[in-house]
Amino acid sequence: MSFNEYITILFPEAFIQTLYMIFVPTIIATFLGFIIAIILVLTKEDGLKPNKNVNRILGLIVNIVRSFPFMILIVAMIPITRLIVGTSIGDTAAIVPITIGSAPFIARLIESALNEVDKGLIEAAKSFGATDRQIIFKVMIKEATPSIITGITLAIITILGYTAMAGAVGAGGLGNVALMYGHQQFDANVMIFTVIALVILVQVIQGIGDYLYKKLK
Repeated sequence: MSFNEYITILFPEAFIQTLYMIFVPTIIATFLGFIIAIILVLTKEDGLKPNKNVNRILGLIVNIVRSFPFMILIVAMIPITRLIVGTSIGDTAAIVPITIGSAPFIARLIESALNEVDKGLIEAAKSFGATDRQIIFKVMIKEATPSIITGITLAIITILGYTAMAGAVGAGGLGNVALMYGHQQFDANVMIFTVIALVILVQVIQGIGDYLYKKLK
């Protein structure tokens, strides 16, 4: 395949696959991450609903999943991926391990942001008779939103790295293109163009994240 054919045919498809493998897992993992983070914050020792056992068990599960190198996680989850989507190859199949690998990471980022909320605001809300739900959603999450946005931006860039690794095992996307048509066929132009595209994509994601942080701050 010539470089011009790569630019006009292969690259657009691979780019769309990469975006698909970034944003679908990000949405699902962020939803799961919020749930996990809220439970961890609620059940910690000085939380609104202290529960040492729940906090320790959930924290242990999060740490175990986070400890898996992503390439090993992809292979380990092949049976589960096949059960969910019917195949272990392709961009849709890659969503499963990417989501599972990202959710604990995002959960810890959101948990950290929530823990940074001024305790005085929480005590003030309690004194006014706010319910636990109101404290979580109208005080903690509202105050932590800029930090959460920063964390999710970091997570999206990390997930972009996951898509490149998933491409090495047949998931498609820019990582697969760089490996198959750049590295294996010794085409430096393809490799350089793909790397530049990834760098630009990272800059765009970071720029949007920084803009939202400043607006919300």
